[in-house]
Amino acid sequence: MKAVAVTPGTPNSVHLQQIAEPRLDQIPDGKGIKVKTLKVGVDATDREINDALYGNAPEGDNYLVIGHESFGVVTEVGKEVRSVRPGDYVTATVRRPGGSIYDMIGTYDMTSEEVYYERGINLRHGFLTESFVDHEEYIVRVPKGLKHLHVLMEPMSCAAKAVHQAFEAQRRMRVWRPKVAYVLGAGQIGLLTTLVLRLRGLQVYTLARGKAPNLKSEIANGYEATYVSTSDTPMTELVKQTGRPDLIVDATGSSQLAFDAMTVLGHNGVVVWTSITGGARKIEVHSDVINIQWVLGNKLLLGSVNANREHFEMGIRDLAMGEMMFPGVTQKILTSPVDGLENYKEMMRLLVEDQDALKVFVNVSDE
Repeated sequence: MKAVAVTPGTPNSVHLQQIAEPRLDQIPDGKGIKVKTLKVGVDATDREINDALYGNAPEGDNYLVIGHESFGVVTEVGKEVRSVRPGDYVTATVRRPGGSIYDMIGTYDMTSEEVYYERGINLRHGFLTESFVDHEEYIVRVPKGLKHLHVLMEPMSCAAKAVHQAFEAQRRMRVWRPKVAYVLGAGQIGLLTTLVLRLRGLQVYTLARGKAPNLKSEIANGYEATYVSTSDTPMTELVKQTGRPDLIVDATGSSQLAFDAMTVLGHNGVVVWTSITGGARKIEVHSDVINIQWVLGNKLLLGSVNANREHFEMGIRDLAMGEMMFPGVTQKILTSPVDGLENYKEMMRLLVEDQDALKVFVNVSDE
């Protein structure tokens, strides 16, 4: 069957690859689930893997099937499967466990090992193919009422985890009731984080370069957040209007903004970095100022990446609540469909060239 793959280590190697159709008996304990792929989301991770910045093939193969944002329908289940049945809509988690204690207890997104396993990213094949098989542990049911949001389940899990981890860490404060939050970046993660925070009742300011009105501002405002163009109002000026924020989530991919966030955070606050910055950029940081403010202000910096099953389930619940609170808003994120695996070149072109492509996804097959 067909799949979209790259040759790790070779830039611009994305291609159509023929692979064997997966079988249930690949999962030995009767808990295998076979899924017909309906749609797969792609993002900057897939672009960077195609640029050969990272990503490794599974042992024994010289290619890596990409695509880690899955949505499909169950076609077969093993005899021990209880959580889903044929006809159910599902998504799949991305990280797979290694050998650390964190991997063994289900928090495989927090592995302490240097080597990690992620479907479509590193050492495990992804979902940009006609069907896949996985263990019940990694398959998460999606309500039929959310099927129109399909490939947003995985990015939403990352947003849900970032916010959840901040609140978990702040148990150290005994009482922590944040009121003002900044979300840096209005891509898919930034906008979904905006939704999660609004559902928690925070006053949210979503910052991005583009001047309003635009699609990103329409979505942020649709969540009853405040969209702020940093071209008009730099973050340091915004603080004068809002007071120092209690929580900042960075989803920009800019190391400059990630460090700038540290200079405006309020006392007892948290900065969460969710984006990864590549390259070798150097910036000047006012380290003495940051040091004294952070020590005397009991501030916390938290890194958050990937998600486990619990976060997928949290994210799906938040998407459902979001549809109730702000109907029709989240679907606007899904801007750029591509029909068929054969059109992988167009998929990659949108990721590289189209600045208005908020969310690119591939329609792999019909139901």
